[in-house]
Parts: sequence; C-alpha cells; structure tokens
Amino acid sequence: MFGLTKEEEGILKKLNSPRKIQDFVNNLSMNFEPDGDSCRSPRMVLKTNNAHCIEAALLASLTLRIHGERGLIVDMVANSKDFDHVIAVFQKNKKWGAISKSNHAVLRYREPVYRDIRELIMSYFHEYHDNGIKTLRRFSLPVNVSRFDKLNWVTREGDVWEIPEYLTEIKHFNILNRNQICSLRKLDEIEKKAMNVVEWETN
Repeated sequence: MFGLTKEEEGILKKLNSPRKIQDFVNNLSMNFEPDGDSCRSPRMVLKTNNAHCIEAALLASLTLRIHGERGLIVDMVANSKDFDHVIAVFQKNKKWGAISKSNHAVLRYREPVYRDIRELIMSYFHEYHDNGIKTLRRFSLPVNVSRFDKLNWVTREGDVWEIPEYLTEIKHFNILNRNQICSLRKLDEIEKKAMNVVEWETN
C-alpha cells in the first residue's frame, strides 16, 4: 500500500485512531535539521525515528488514509519573526480535530470538537508566540495529500519540497486585521515561561 514495505505498513496499521497517531508522533524525537532544511518523506521519518512539524503531519495524514480517512493537512502562517506550522486535520461527528508535532507543550493535539477549520486554527492563536508576541496570522484550507501521490512523496528517499512549496502558493485567510494586530497584548512572564518549556533539547 502506497509503496510501503510490510514492516512500515504494519507500524502504521497499528495506529488506528487519531489519538494513537498523536502518541506516535509525540514519541518521535525532534528533527532540528542539523544537516540543513529538510522535508522528508514518511518513509524517512520512520527510518530515522524523528520529525519536525510538516514531516509529522505528512506521516499522520498518510496513516489516516491507511485507515480509510482523508489525509488532510493545513498550513498555519506566522509573521516574519516566527516559524510557520503544519498540522494534519481530521473529522469526527462532523467536528474538526488536529494531530500536531511541536517541541513545545502547547501547539499539539486538538480534540475533534471544533465546528470549522477557522475555529480549530484559532485554538492555537494565544499560545502561538515569539518572545511573548502573538504571531499567528493566516491559515489555509485543508489540502488533501492524495494530490501529491504522483510525486512519490510517501517513500521517496530524499526531500519532498514540492509539498511545502505548494502550501506557500495556495490561498490563505487572514485571521486579524491591522487594528487587531496593533492592539495585541503581550503574554505575561509566567505565560512565556510556561509556553517555552520544550520536550527535546537541541544537541
């Protein structure tokens, strides 16, 4: 299936719920890209046992497809001082949830309780910050990863840059206007301290 080996497929078939997929990506070590920028295929994530956000989102979307669900990812865009973030999204009982890999404690799993994608994205807004400044600005609608199947994105030995490049080109929706951005309040020091807790230390 999808060109995976029996061993690879066996690993992913055991992850038969979004919660199990989230637990699996949580246990992957953090890819700090020591050899330069990367966007590795699910095969390479399984091989190296580490990932950053988009690599984990692609693995999660593939796993959802293996279990008969749509494989959907959403791009979240920050201001110029912070990093963008990519999540895998899913629906249960017509409500949206998300699977997310982050080194921080807050930009992670979301229960499927959100009415639409914007509401889901806004659940990340307060905690999405850089040095206490809230930085989340835009989001895309869900992208079905099946559109990339001809690119051999699942089992490619190298990077799959076509996917993040596509995400940068599609329409995104603003979540704030200029006046709202100007009036944003900084996080309190205790909030900054709590949100800067990381799971994986850089080498």
